[in-house]
Amino acid sequence: MRTTSLNHCYMFGNQTSDENKVTLLSLGAVEPLFKLVSHEDPLVRRNAIMVFGIMASNNDVRKLLRELDVTNSVIARLAPEEDIVVHEFASLCLAHMAVEYTSKVQIFEQGGLEPLIRLLSSPDPDVKKNSVECIYHLVQDFQSRAAVRELNAIPALLELLKSEYPVVQLLALKTFGVISNDRETRIILRENLGLEHLFKILETKEFNDLHVEALAVVANCLEDVDTMQLIQQTGGLKKLLSFAEMTTIPDIQKNAAKAITKAAYDPENRKILHEEEIEKCLITLLGTDNDGAKAAASQAISAMCENLASKDAFGIQGIPQLVQLLSSENEEVKEAAAIALANLTTGSPSNASAVAEAEGIEPLINVLSAKRDGTVANAAAVLTNMAMQEPLRLSIHGVMNAIVEPLQSTNSLVQSKAALTVAALGCDADARTELRIASGLEPLVKLLHSKNDEVRRNACWAVMVCASDELTAVELCRLGALDILEEINLSTGRKNNFSEGALDKLLDNNLSQKYSQMGYLSSSNIITDGFYDYGQVKPGVKLLSLEELSIQELNDHRAIILVNAKLPEVSLSAEDKSQDLYYGRTTSSSSIRKSSKERTSAVVSPVEEKQDSSGRSPSSLSKSSTREKGSRKGKGKKEEDKPKEEEELQTMPKVQQEVIFEKLPWLPPFDSILLDYIIDASKIILPLTTTKEQVVALALFVADKMGGPIERDKLHEFSWELHISEIEFELKCNVVPIGKIKKGTFYHRALLFKVIADRIGIGCSLVRGEYGRAWNEVKLVDDSPQGITGLLLPPQMYIVDLMYQPGCLMKQGSAEADHYQRI
Repeated sequence: MRTTSLNHCYMFGNQTSDENKVTLLSLGAVEPLFKLVSHEDPLVRRNAIMVFGIMASNNDVRKLLRELDVTNSVIARLAPEEDIVVHEFASLCLAHMAVEYTSKVQIFEQGGLEPLIRLLSSPDPDVKKNSVECIYHLVQDFQSRAAVRELNAIPALLELLKSEYPVVQLLALKTFGVISNDRETRIILRENLGLEHLFKILETKEFNDLHVEALAVVANCLEDVDTMQLIQQTGGLKKLLSFAEMTTIPDIQKNAAKAITKAAYDPENRKILHEEEIEKCLITLLGTDNDGAKAAASQAISAMCENLASKDAFGIQGIPQLVQLLSSENEEVKEAAAIALANLTTGSPSNASAVAEAEGIEPLINVLSAKRDGTVANAAAVLTNMAMQEPLRLSIHGVMNAIVEPLQSTNSLVQSKAALTVAALGCDADARTELRIASGLEPLVKLLHSKNDEVRRNACWAVMVCASDELTAVELCRLGALDILEEINLSTGRKNNFSEGALDKLLDNNLSQKYSQMGYLSSSNIITDGFYDYGQVKPGVKLLSLEELSIQELNDHRAIILVNAKLPEVSLSAEDKSQDLYYGRTTSSSSIRKSSKERTSAVVSPVEEKQDSSGRSPSSLSKSSTREKGSRKGKGKKEEDKPKEEEELQTMPKVQQEVIFEKLPWLPPFDSILLDYIIDASKIILPLTTTKEQVVALALFVADKMGGPIERDKLHEFSWELHISEIEFELKCNVVPIGKIKKGTFYHRALLFKVIADRIGIGCSLVRGEYGRAWNEVKLVDDSPQGITGLLLPPQMYIVDLMYQPGCLMKQGSAEADHYQRI
């Protein structure tokens, strides 16, 4: 009766649909069946386990079976004395249950693995199939993999590869694909001639449905150098590469490339693969129609790049194909190609050039906006590698616009590579300008806050490079880079090789900030037009721009001293005329503008001091001749056009003039008096033969322009403060051009001395002291002692007196110098 009922249950539950299994579950059939699985009657046990095996394919049934803890009873049915049919359905039940992690643990802990391995040798193919399927699920856990090895399951699994049933072979290969991840298993597999079995499958066309899985096992085995050498010696490696090149099955191509990738992680394996000309195979795979194969081939190329010979071999033919893959619509392919190109160009100038020759710059720039972080990071790395060569760097355009987005990434690798790209390309002025206009400096400064050491280091490097010009340095300071770098350098944990250099470079190219903050400018810090002395500021206080300071209302704070002897450069047009009004001039634009050639003689540079064709040096030109040149008409303008231009300006509606003003960029006021000072000083000082004579002459010149010598005991009567206040009131501005100051004290004179000295080539430093003191330091060589000729003495540092005895040189450290500096 029980047997008949069980047969009916089996037939009912063995239907294709899950509905019947659910029906049996809902009728409460599972609990009674569980009791019958261990029944003393063999026939009852057999029929009960058959129903169990069928019903276990249903998820709800398996859940109940776990709750009932049936695994121990089912494992018991695998005993040798049980009928083959019992073995079949008991193993089937376990195979279904092993899909779930909890059941895997139960089967392993209750000793189910050993009887399953024994059943791999069963004469019944269904028992073999169910047993190997269950083992496949179990070995996903590392404990089961080790147990399979210890229980000597490898020979039995290898025998299954000879089965006439493809499903049994496939499950055996899948199991090998998992367990061969362990090196110990690979050794046993090699010792049991497992590689021969695998290559026989690969060489048999009828087994093409097994080739993918077989290749996966071979890929794991190739990680071992001994196995690689064995395959090479037996000719298996050549067969494998030939097989990979000749096959048209995409999955096989992909797995073959993956096998090469795994093998290439070992240096010895890379050497062997190169000897077998693996490069040709991988380049062939790059040209397949399958995206998976292309990606896998690119990954293999990346791995092989560690071998320098392979890296060179890929450059000729592989790089053009990889560049093409950058435009693929498949994100995986795009990323793999970018990684391969990054590895190929690292440390290889020839490969970097090959990328440019393959027209890879534009695709790389486009890839900087890709979806995958790995793609973006590696594209940036390629551009960085290319930028190491100046000719290539000059051919790269538009990167700084595209790099702004990666700089704002949340991925630290992308941030790091993007900052490195900025550092590599930022040594060119055009690139720095492009980054500044594209608003890329702000995200770069934010990276200085990064907690990632590499990101912070590369950001410091990029800031150091970008701070090479004044405009960029000023903008970086405005964005807070100076404060962050100071904070970084105070921390021993966050400071790096570039943080101190970045801070120095930032200040050296923003001398207004440097002097206000540090109170010192060295002889190498050349003051240029646009410099202003705001006075001492505390660390962390942001210095406002000159434009912001110029629009502030008059206040009782210290006047800001401006240095600007540069004429504004604007074309002769209606805008040009209105610019004159902007500067408060009523003369026509053409009366003050000069072409670049005409102005070369107006400001004398120590480097550019050369004689003209008449034998005169620019410094010998008179002031009147300079001004005469300054009044020349603009290039291409006729003299008779001037009255017409002036008439247009006078008749221009006021509203139109105001519109033009709004469009014009703000420019600092031109200090014509300072320009005259520089020209006159160059005429007087440059002809002098010694540096000492030049220093003394310049000191006298500066003192003369700033109110002459002052007696020490009458310094308090020198009403320079009132004079400065009058100038501020006259200009209605807190910014005072230095040329307007006729009564200057220590810090006015020292600044003027430094400005003119820098223009005519006298090396000197500018030092700010306390209580309004400032002075200049110069290095001079003393005369040889009397009676000794030809003795070369080291230079000594001197303080230049500009107040009491202009031209007096006081040796640094002397009582006289100390008195001048501090009292």
